Amino acid sequence: MMDMLYNLGLGFAVALTLKNVFFCFVGCLIGTLVGVLPGVGPVATISILLPVTLALDPTGALIMLAGIYYGAQYGGSTTAILVNIPGEATAVVTAIDGHEMAKRGQAGLALGLAAIGSFIAGTFATIVIAALGVPMTKLGLLFGPAEYFSLMVMGLVFAVVLAHGSLTKAVAMILAGVLLSCVGADMETGRERMTFGLHMLTDGIEFVVLAMGVFGFGEIFKNLADPEKRDLVKGSIGRLWPSLRDLRENMGAILRGTGIGAVLGVLPGNGAILGPFASYAMEKRLSKRPQDFGTGVSQAVAGPESANNAGAQTSFIPLMTLGLPPNAVMALMVGAMMIQGIVPGPQVIERNPELFWGLIASMWIGNLMLVIINLPLIGLWVKLLQVPYRLLFPAIVAFCCIGLFSISNEPTQVMMAGAMGLVGFALWKLQFEAAPLALGFVLGRLLEEKLRQALIISDGSMTTFITSPLSAFLLAIGAFALLVAVLPSIRKSRDEVFKDA
Repeated sequence: MMDMLYNLGLGFAVALTLKNVFFCFVGCLIGTLVGVLPGVGPVATISILLPVTLALDPTGALIMLAGIYYGAQYGGSTTAILVNIPGEATAVVTAIDGHEMAKRGQAGLALGLAAIGSFIAGTFATIVIAALGVPMTKLGLLFGPAEYFSLMVMGLVFAVVLAHGSLTKAVAMILAGVLLSCVGADMETGRERMTFGLHMLTDGIEFVVLAMGVFGFGEIFKNLADPEKRDLVKGSIGRLWPSLRDLRENMGAILRGTGIGAVLGVLPGNGAILGPFASYAMEKRLSKRPQDFGTGVSQAVAGPESANNAGAQTSFIPLMTLGLPPNAVMALMVGAMMIQGIVPGPQVIERNPELFWGLIASMWIGNLMLVIINLPLIGLWVKLLQVPYRLLFPAIVAFCCIGLFSISNEPTQVMMAGAMGLVGFALWKLQFEAAPLALGFVLGRLLEEKLRQALIISDGSMTTFITSPLSAFLLAIGAFALLVAVLPSIRKSRDEVFKDA
């Protein structure tokens, strides 16, 4: 306990510097903005801002990017409640009853409960990360090359199981990402692989190019092809701060949602997305009037929003302690860390304690900022919701191109990102999810590296992945999860969960 308090003290000393408070505020503000504006989202925004992080110190860069991620979860609730457009899959459940409350003149109450629930969940998640950080890191230090390979295989299997839509398409995206990571010079021999004689592919595909193309440009193409219809609530927002009675009625839902989200957020393969759905199902099951759900029940907003924010923050645990990104945003965070020369994994907490604990402390500060940003400025967010997307995308395109060119001063990077954008758009049209592609790309090189190291240590014997108890256990979990996922009853339940996401 004393060690945790000391580490949190170190974290707050780092996070409360004027520079890092500013980066935290900028991240939260941008996150809220992209969460409020339908059709932007944290994945596209972080991919666009990756070049900017080159000019920042590692701690400030990660604090800002983390603020964008959990800030977008806050902002997404505003869009879901006022416009009935869930910008993120995690906001689908909030839109069901939140928009119905808004149409009854209770938009302010729904927004207030979402903000307070998210703050409570964020505070709890910060404590969980601080408590589990050191034990998870010590566990990570027990991992050798074989164990790391098996851990990443298990993570990719969970990414397949928890991806939207077809399992076959998710597997195809994972494999495509791994293959793209192999483009360029071989890490040991230096021979070119899959470059097709193109000079611009000699050094491989930059993660920033792939991320900004597939998620940034791809998102622009998608929104231009399918502009959303905004059912913006025209009536009064109503009071924003819940009464004591409202808090008493919803506190149970907030605490249950926080616990569910915190647990599911740690799961590799984007388990955090299940948090709001699981919370909604639990509240409906516990309610004395389950038939009212879908007509504007406040617990159906408070619980899922708490689960949403708690899961967003605890998803940093596998990233920072084991180096395993559980979702597309965390894959982008891996890219940001590698740009800064930091290898995510168990060594981070020992080699960069200021970065690790400063990031954790900044999450609590950011959650406090978000309550201040979201509720008093609700009038501004309502005005921004009226801005048509056709006025936003030219600025986004210009910012993307400038950022890409600034990385290496090569126009080929911009052209490659444009081509990746068309790929991202095609994937969307064909109903392929792009998130597994990013996870496969990020983990592809690490998979190859750990595979080679394990085989070198074992003189080329593949049995090394089975003879190690921890490696065999991780592979068994992955195999069991994949086997369960293909069972007809499980697949049906899975499709019902994701049908609206």
